[in-house]
Amino acid sequence: MGKYQGYLIDLDGTIYRGRQPIAAAHRFVKRLQDKNVPFAFLTNNTTKTPQQVVANLSQNHQINVLENQIITPSLATASYLIADSDDVTQKTCYIIGQMGLQSAIFATGIKYDENNPDYVIVGLDFDVTYHKFELATLAIKRGAKFIGTNADTNLPNERGLVPGAGSLISLVETATQQKAIYIGKPQRTIADYALKVKGWQRDKVAIIGDNYNTDIKCGLNSNIDTILVYTGVSTPEQVAQQNKQPTYQIQSLDEWDV
Repeated sequence: MGKYQGYLIDLDGTIYRGRQPIAAAHRFVKRLQDKNVPFAFLTNNTTKTPQQVVANLSQNHQINVLENQIITPSLATASYLIADSDDVTQKTCYIIGQMGLQSAIFATGIKYDENNPDYVIVGLDFDVTYHKFELATLAIKRGAKFIGTNADTNLPNERGLVPGAGSLISLVETATQQKAIYIGKPQRTIADYALKVKGWQRDKVAIIGDNYNTDIKCGLNSNIDTILVYTGVSTPEQVAQQNKQPTYQIQSLDEWDV
């Protein structure tokens, strides 16, 4: 097993399943902290702010980390908007998404406009309505740039695999007959953002996750080693059918020696 100077670790299905902790993950994080091995959580969940993620980890899973150890598509999307515009404060957007996405986007200074925005950003929204989809569809049809936070069709929680952001984005793609620009895993965009903000070297980092189609493909797309742990979405049978395999495959994070 390879030794890495840093780890980018998924949350849903890797550290926990909804409110249900994964005991091996807790032990793995403690080993990293005891050995002072740098790590950050690279999640595709945009519903929570980094502060809320930190609070959830502490209160519900007894994992204590700092806000700068949380990297989300919300933050990466905000960075994308800044890079995409000469002056993001002069641009407008319409968002389908929860507080985690909204707070990161509006922190850039971009303005809200549901009629003629420059950007339409779609992420996971637990209160999504037909009207929200309608506004997004019409705005994209009028020329707004269409951004999807992440392609997860499902989100693992204690009840099973519930609809993820990718399912909502797919609806808008069907309605507009346009593909979204994706930011989160498996896109390289979020991995490059993570390496930049952490100051880590690509060849000395590994991505850990439970989902081949997001976590592992993100590593493959970004030339970063990957560790697939079978505690969430993907199964060994599904992964065996893939042409490109993860760097490592494990049943539990207890198996990984840091």
